[in-house]
Order: sequence, then structure tokens, then C-alpha cells
Amino acid sequence: MRSAPTILHLDMDAFFAAVEQASKPSLRGKPVVVGGLGPRGVVATASYEARVHGVHSAMATAHARRLCPNAAYLVPRFSLYRAVSDIVMGLLGAVSPLMEPLSLDEAFVDLEAGEQAGEPRRVAERLRADIRAATGLTASVGLAGSKLLAKIASEQAKPDGLVVVEPGTERALLDPLPVRTLWGVGPATAEHLRRAGILTVAEIVQAGEPELVRLLGKAHGSSLHAMAAGLDNRPVVADRDVKSISVEDTFDTDLTDRARVRYEIDRLAERCVQRLRGAGRSGRTVVVKIRRYDFSTLTRSETLRAPTDDPGVVRETARRLVEAVDTTGGVRLLGVGVSGLADFTQEDLFAQAAQAAEDRAQEARSGDAAAGDAAESAAAGPPSAPSAETDLPAAPPPEPAPGSRWLPGQDVEHAVEGRGWVQGSGVGRVTVRFEVPSDTLPGRVRTFGVDDPALAHAEPLPLGPPVPDRGLLAG
Repeated sequence: MRSAPTILHLDMDAFFAAVEQASKPSLRGKPVVVGGLGPRGVVATASYEARVHGVHSAMATAHARRLCPNAAYLVPRFSLYRAVSDIVMGLLGAVSPLMEPLSLDEAFVDLEAGEQAGEPRRVAERLRADIRAATGLTASVGLAGSKLLAKIASEQAKPDGLVVVEPGTERALLDPLPVRTLWGVGPATAEHLRRAGILTVAEIVQAGEPELVRLLGKAHGSSLHAMAAGLDNRPVVADRDVKSISVEDTFDTDLTDRARVRYEIDRLAERCVQRLRGAGRSGRTVVVKIRRYDFSTLTRSETLRAPTDDPGVVRETARRLVEAVDTTGGVRLLGVGVSGLADFTQEDLFAQAAQAAEDRAQEARSGDAAAGDAAESAAAGPPSAPSAETDLPAAPPPEPAPGSRWLPGQDVEHAVEGRGWVQGSGVGRVTVRFEVPSDTLPGRVRTFGVDDPALAHAEPLPLGPPVPDRGLLAG
């Protein structure tokens, strides 16, 4: 624990929803929900105008619609969120070289390692003002002598605020908080504590470390007691090492057709490699995740001879892994990931894939395949797996319902009307609001046929200058 509040935790306010409000003038000050829109969709972020109706992240979108039917429900636009995040992280990096990103909208900063003059509160206030000037968005900041307290302080500061935990006030902040506030206290741990009559952080301290160890075990009990007492000496770590990169999709209806499963695996593999290359990494182990109709979840992995960032190698490997799993009952979710990350790739990755196929064929011819390692054999699948060029699905997946290719929130451009975004679609029509981030007033609304040749998808425009007097409703 430091003697001065020099660890800063910043959290952008309702980030995804705030970006949508900033980029869509007609939604400023209105309830906005960003997330999956299908029957199994989940809320990623809700604006504060939607939160007053009880909507929150991780809630089923269908339930959110019942609580707040008048909100704008939009699909995420991650390319825009990343662009805005890059601006924010750049400003944080200018404050101190010791900056630890946690997500697109959240990071720790060690002010002791920075060169900016001024006491911590003034540095934090200047940082929040710089973010507002650069993006038009608001951020909440906590300052404390430890990461734990800085994180809790930023939560107390929401929305659009700053809370400083001065030395000597740590227990006053912690004691009345519920046990779920502390890191590592999930539903199961909270239930164990509740049964023991422990509901607040103060009651964890009062129970004592021996009792916590008895209830939760040595490691968990001791660390939880230390946190409750405000003891946290973890440093801010720049350039946190990412151990894996993965993507996954949950489907509105269970997939039962094997060709459709292969198609989705191919698509996920391509997306995974895009992220891998975007991070400048390669990986040695390919992992697939399958959640079946009965919610049972399986993972399968195969380790390659050398790191790869080649989409063909990742795709072929992921296919083999999925082929070894029975998916005939239906698949709710599929994922593809790469772990064992490195900063280099093998020169001839296609040769690697060809050699692996030849090795499997040789094993089959010699009869040794059956005597091989059972897990590896199951992961590898049929020894004569066809190549990517010949084993494409016999037919593309079913066409989406009319109008579903135009999803609410997507950016579009019309040859005559200009730039806008999809408000909704159905029965062969798509409704578009034509406005751009720099507009100060809501744009006009037009409706077109879903096959109108003048209408096309477009990339998001960067955010315009901040709109005056948006205040709390923007965040």
C-alpha cells in the first residue's frame, strides 16, 4: 500500500453506448442498448438512460426489451470502439509509461512513473478533460494507493466523476461495501460467506483470517482477508502478456447440419487469424470450443510443430478438431482460438500443413495410427482429411431472412442521400436515418427496399467534436 494516491484507474462511462450516442445525434440523451439482438442475444452495454429502467450488461436482450421497449437496440461496431479506445489509451500513455490496459475502455496508470507535473488529483482532472476534448466522451477515475482501492474508487465515481482515496480513509471506503465488491468473490464464494453470516467487507475483517481459511481454503481465504483489510501490493504492469486470442459466436438456433458447422468454423478461424495478425502474434496451439444443445461445453486442442498465423493452417486444424466431436444433436456456440503465442511464424506454413497430412497418411498405411496416443488421434480426425481447396461446404448456409442483412446500428451509404445508419428492417424494407457524428440535430429518415442498389454498407465515421451540454446523459 502506497502512502499517496498515485495509482489511477480509469473506466469510460457506458463506453459502447456512449460511442453510439456520440456518433448518432438522434440518440443523444436517449436510452441505448448495445449487444446481440437475436433470441439468445446478451446486452454488452446500456446507456445510463436505459439503466434507470433496470437494464444492465450481461442481461438477456429479450428481457431488456421488456424493461425498456423504447430504447434503441444496436449491434456493436467494434472497429469504431477500437479507434476511440486507441485515442484514450494514447492519452493515458502520455501520462505515464506504466499503463496497464484491462479492456477497450479500462486501464490502470502508475502516476509515480510519469513525468507530468502536479499532484495526482490535478493530473486526473486534466486527463479527464483531455479525453472529453478528444472524444466527446466521459470517464470516471479512481485514485488510491493500491489497484484494488483505485478500482473501487472509480466505481464510486461513476458516472463522469473522480474519487480520491486519501491515506487513512481506506477502511471507511471498504467496510460498508458488500463482499461481492472484492476481486475473487463470485456467486459461489459469496454464498459460502452468506451462510457464515458474512455480508460486508467489514465482517470479513472481523471474522479473521483463520475463519476465512476454514471457509474458503488457505490461498483464497488468506488473499480475501488481506484485500478486505485494504492490503494490495500488486504493481501496475505495462504490456500485459496476452496468453491466447479467440473468437466465438452463439447462434439463434442450434446448428445441426455438419456443412453449416464447417462453414462457421471456417469463418471463426478467419476472424481469429485477423485478430492474431492485428496483434502481431502467431500461435502454436489451435483450440476449438463447442457448446451443444444440452449446454454441455467441450474444448479440443492440437499443438502444431511451430507457431503459425496462417488462416489455412488454423482453419484445417480447427476443422479436424470439430470433426472429432459429435454435433448431431445441435450446436449452440462455436469458438476458435490460438494459444501458445509467439512473435514469429514459420516460413513455410503450408509445407507444415502438407507434412502433417503426409505423416497422418503414413501412419494409416503402416497401421500405427490405432496404436498412437488416443487423445491425439481423436483430435487429428481422419488421416486423409481433404485440403481447404476441396473440402468446402457443398452449399452455403441458409440465406438470412429478408432484411436481416441490415442490422440496427450498422453504417450505410446511399448514392443520393449520403451517410447514415440502419434504424430497422423487415418485410423487405430497411429504414435509414441519415446523419453523421458532427451533426448537431437529428437527421432525416428514409425507407428503401432491402435490395436497393443505391444502398451499401459503409465503414464507421470517426467521432465529431463534442456536443455541448450533454452532461450525464451522454455517459
